[in-house]
Amino acid sequence: MDQFALRDGVLHAEDIPLPRIAEEVGTPVYVYSRAMLERHAQEFRDGLKDVPRKHLAFAIKSNPNLGVLRVLARQGYGADVVSGGELERALAAGMAPEDIVFSGVGKTRAELAQGLDRGIGQFNIEHEPEGIALAEIALAKEMTARAVLRVNPDVDAGTHAKISTGKADNKFGVGIDVAPAMFDRLAALPGLQMRGIAVHIGSQLTSLDPLESAFTRVGRLVADLRAGGHNITHVDLGGGLGVSYKPGDNPPSMADYGAMVARVTKDWDVTLMFEPGRVIAGNTGVLLTEVLWVKPGATNPFVIVDAAMNDLARPALYDAYHDFVAVQPSGEKMTASIVGPVCETGDTFARDRVTDKVEAGDLAVFRTAGAYGATMASTYNSRSLVPEVLVDGDRYIKVADRIAASTIMAAERVPDWID
Repeated sequence: MDQFALRDGVLHAEDIPLPRIAEEVGTPVYVYSRAMLERHAQEFRDGLKDVPRKHLAFAIKSNPNLGVLRVLARQGYGADVVSGGELERALAAGMAPEDIVFSGVGKTRAELAQGLDRGIGQFNIEHEPEGIALAEIALAKEMTARAVLRVNPDVDAGTHAKISTGKADNKFGVGIDVAPAMFDRLAALPGLQMRGIAVHIGSQLTSLDPLESAFTRVGRLVADLRAGGHNITHVDLGGGLGVSYKPGDNPPSMADYGAMVARVTKDWDVTLMFEPGRVIAGNTGVLLTEVLWVKPGATNPFVIVDAAMNDLARPALYDAYHDFVAVQPSGEKMTASIVGPVCETGDTFARDRVTDKVEAGDLAVFRTAGAYGATMASTYNSRSLVPEVLVDGDRYIKVADRIAASTIMAAERVPDWID
């Protein structure tokens, strides 16, 4: 059930009318549904019902809000983190250290040490020098780091080039052809417990075929490593499942994904690890905005809203589609370009799109904004940092404040030697 639905002609978040949030919190503002977060978390788990041993770690980069993370921690999810800051967020949200996986291509030595000190469950090693450094740090601390080696299977995920991570020319992982020899060398290092393999080929995947191809290659690698005498107990299959952003999108269902995974991995005899992000959080949030002006254009008008590319960067970065709908639709339609107030032509959410007719002062939302929305926000043009709200039935709470430009400016200094 979609928890963002019309009631008596007004769009609600669960039982809260969105105009109430706009009046009490202001716009722009991200609004999340707890019920949808919980349902998507359970649907992902249910889809993997035929996988006997599994570990679920939410990809914090998709939505690091502490309120969101606390909901998912209560659903039994651990965390996939890619920085020391995300690690601390996971712990602050109540996720157990042993349920945290540290991914990322550029971990610093300080972050490796931080992960060890915090007692995290697994490091996903991206290249050999990182593994050597981790072994040295662990040995100096008289500890053993549990780790897997991330491989690059050279599979085209069929997604946007900027969120593809599994092709040979991407920066992530090591070539699957060189992985066995590298695994041999890393497994011989004191301080490391090399227990498996990791793979992640991209984000917003809308077909299971690339995933099945990558997993099949990983399965052959697992067999080769075992034949070489290694004890392989864990395989991290990453995340990347897509969601529906616009009419006509048909991403794989959780059930189809789970059935494919169970079939491909049935003889692996490992704990499978998963890092869902967008598929959990994407459709659980909207960006609520107010129409500032409707400006005539050469062919179609510009609908200028108070949300901007600094609040929701995906359209500017990836030409990403987000459905734009009125909070109190009249039933009339218009063709317009939806733009923000930032001084960039790239601050464009949609070009010449048929959408709900709106006028200055109307409220509207960008849908499917619960993942890679607020987490990518900035203060470009000295704009305030966007707030976030979590709705639970007939109540809501602001789970992130609007951080004013003046607050950010107060952290800056003018040198006293400039007169």
